[in-house]
This record gives sequence, structure tokens and C-alpha cells, in this order.
Amino acid sequence: MDPALAMLVLVSAGLHPLWNALIKRDPRPEGAFLGVMVLLALLGGAHSLVAGYDLLAARHVWPLIAVSWAGLTVYATCMVVTLRRGDLSAYYPIIRSSPLFIVAAGVLFLGERYGGPMLAGVALVLIGAFFLQYRRAARLLDDPGTLALAVLAMAGTGIYSIADSRAMQVLEPPVLLFWVQVLCVPSYVLVFRARGRSAPDWGALFLWTKRPLRTLGIGVMCYVSYYLILWVYGHGGDVAAVTSVRQASIPFSVLIGGLWLKEPDMTRRLFASLILAAGIVVIVVAG
Repeated sequence: MDPALAMLVLVSAGLHPLWNALIKRDPRPEGAFLGVMVLLALLGGAHSLVAGYDLLAARHVWPLIAVSWAGLTVYATCMVVTLRRGDLSAYYPIIRSSPLFIVAAGVLFLGERYGGPMLAGVALVLIGAFFLQYRRAARLLDDPGTLALAVLAMAGTGIYSIADSRAMQVLEPPVLLFWVQVLCVPSYVLVFRARGRSAPDWGALFLWTKRPLRTLGIGVMCYVSYYLILWVYGHGGDVAAVTSVRQASIPFSVLIGGLWLKEPDMTRRLFASLILAAGIVVIVVAG
């Protein structure tokens, strides 16, 4: 990857766990994330209009936008519940392990085969994920429900990453951001309102309107993070290489979890996250 493109991906990787941590610290993360989605749509639309981009150009890649919308909806809903139930430093690394999903999809659905280096990378990811979850005197998988949500969020990330990388060959980043978020906002609300007794009430989903400056700060941070990735895709960044470089966010999330959110077992989790990140890099390079 071109060094300039890699630097932009690293900037995005630094921003991503930071705004995730701000969402986690919110008393109603479901509502905070809804506010971010609304802002992404507004920022994408305004950016497109100011820059003179054709919003209707999206009609040429509607199937890719639909796939991105589906993947992002799965990612967003599962990620918010995961952050509500578990530690950022434990589950963020799993959520961001999308290259593992891409490799698994290739084996299961595309008939691809991988050699020793690829299998070694998979083993490193599994080892890192195990030690992120392991606690003494606890079950082998301490919270399988939250772990399953984190894995679903990871799959959603892989789905929308593949779709976005292809859509960027036709669209400008703000145009894609606008349409995907316009679709995601209502679906996100419907998913959370369908959770029965555990569903947040309408007021909780819109608490973000009472703290506009905080929501704006998180939204701008999120917009810049995703815009940079889409811009790199549009300028020749390979999706596998980009998702590999983005794994720099994994150890950073562990540091945020320990130093800011005061989560426990940081030494073990940082070591495990480095193993997991190394495994993902091996997977991408070997693929």
C-alpha cells in the first residue's frame, strides 16, 4: 500500500476506538449511536451538495448500497449491545477482526484454499481471542452471548467493507455515506424497538438531542474516520490491505479501555490484542 494511503488509514484507526469509547460512556449508547447516524447522513448530504457531487449517482450501485446498509445495520446494532454489556478492551478487538470473516467467507462460499501461513494466522487470531475472553475461575467463554454479538458485529463489518470498497469505484465518499445512513437510521430504530422489554423507550433513543455539542463532536470524529477509509478505497486501496492496516486500532482500544474506562487485566488483554492483530495481518498477507 502507498505510504500516504497507509497513513490515512492509521489516522482512521486511531479515531475509531476513541468514538466507540465515547459511545460506551454514554448512559444510553443506543441513543448516542442513533445521533451519530443522523449526523453522518446530514454531514454526507451537506458535503455532497457543497462539493457538487451528484447524490443520484447512487442509482448505478444500488445493490452495493443495499449490501452495505445490511452489513452496517448488523454491525451497528450488535456493536452497541456488545459495548453496553462488555468491556471495550475485550470485545472491540473481536469486532474489528473483519479480515478473518473475509477469509472464512472465501473458504466457505467461494471455494478458496489456504496454505500453512494462512492457517497460522487463523490460529493466532483464535489464540488472541481466547485470551481476551479468558478469566480465572470463570467459564471457558465467560459471556457467550456477548461474544456472539461481537462476532456478528465483525461479520457486519466485513460485509459492508467489501461492498464499500467496490462502490467507491463509482461514487464519492460523501454520497455513499449519505445514502447508507439514510437507510440505516430507520432500520436501526426498528431493530432496537423490537427488543421487547429490554428495548429503550423513545425518549432514551433521542437523548442525544439534549447534548448537541457532544453528539456533534462524536459525529464529526466518526465521519472523518469513515470518510478517510472510503477515500482510500477510491484511490486504489485494496480492501484486504486496508482492513489489515486498520488493525492498529485494536491495541489502541485496549489502552483506552484501561487508561480511560478503568477496565481490568490490561496487561493480559494488551498482549492478547497484539497476538490477535498479528494474526489478522498474517491472514491478509498470506491471502
